[in-house]
Amino acid sequence: MCIFIDCLLSPLILWPAITGVSVYLLKEYMQGGKFTKETDETGKVFIVTGANTGIGKETALEIARRGGTVYMACRDMSRCDRARKEIIKETNNQNIFSRELDLSSMESIRQFVAGFKKEQDRLHVLVNNAGVMRCPKMLTKDGFEMQLGVNHIGHFLLTNLLLDLLKKSAPSRVVVVSSLAHTRGAINVADLNSEKSYDEGLAYSQSKLANVLFTRELAKRLDGSGVTVNSLHPGVVDTELARNWAFFQSNLVKYFIKPMIWPLLKTPKSGAQTSIYAALDPELQTVTGLYFSDCKPKDVAAAALDDAVGKFLWAESEKWTGLNVPKVLATKDTENKSKDESPLAKND
Repeated sequence: MCIFIDCLLSPLILWPAITGVSVYLLKEYMQGGKFTKETDETGKVFIVTGANTGIGKETALEIARRGGTVYMACRDMSRCDRARKEIIKETNNQNIFSRELDLSSMESIRQFVAGFKKEQDRLHVLVNNAGVMRCPKMLTKDGFEMQLGVNHIGHFLLTNLLLDLLKKSAPSRVVVVSSLAHTRGAINVADLNSEKSYDEGLAYSQSKLANVLFTRELAKRLDGSGVTVNSLHPGVVDTELARNWAFFQSNLVKYFIKPMIWPLLKTPKSGAQTSIYAALDPELQTVTGLYFSDCKPKDVAAAALDDAVGKFLWAESEKWTGLNVPKVLATKDTENKSKDESPLAKND
């Protein structure tokens, strides 16, 4: 017995054991808040963008477990179909559907909405989850800087085109996945589309600030409608979001830095908890215009409280997406005019 105790107390065993337990406890602590309330989502219809991987997939999976009807809106249909089958197998919920949605294309967004409305006349929760991060200078199919175009403009158009169903299905919700990066962001009023200069980090932070400003402005516009709008920071999560960030693809990061910071990263399941909380918690049925982190309210940056900039961003987003054109005037001529005023036309 003494020999056994001596072995356990040996520095060769004791210190690795202490280190292992410490890393485990740190990892558990860093997972943050969890949504543990039991809810029944049977009969409710959800859309989750970017649901084929990471936080989006975990969000769709948890909603499916609770009986919800989930539309997984993704660009890569092969991965989306594979994720859908995995979710159905795990939950035995057959009401899970994969549909194509490319947020870098307004045509694709409009086609997705048209198809969805042919299948459903209700929408209880829209989770704007999809995003890109720190990519090289690229443009969407409509000429928008890619990060602003996908993270903000695409979801702006999608949400507005679905507002009629959300209002019809009230009480309903819009959940916008933003980021702590919004605190480093600024809306470049003079060069919103990054045409004069481009910094991938600043462009990402601008797009995440745009998410929060959009949330607050939309919440005001929907006051009294029964549709709530809230944004959130999921945490620092180990997902594919940084796949376009060249630094994170280097061997230095893969084999040295990432293993070192692994205990500090949330798993996708933990990263999805605040999205699930904002989408499902019954206590949030009438809460709108807020920002959450770790399943609780959190203050936003001062720049996110600038109502004048929020209104500017809304007006520009309406113009770029053509939503400022009255339906009765939406003829071929006005569509061409809208196209001429788009960033794409400026870059021709």
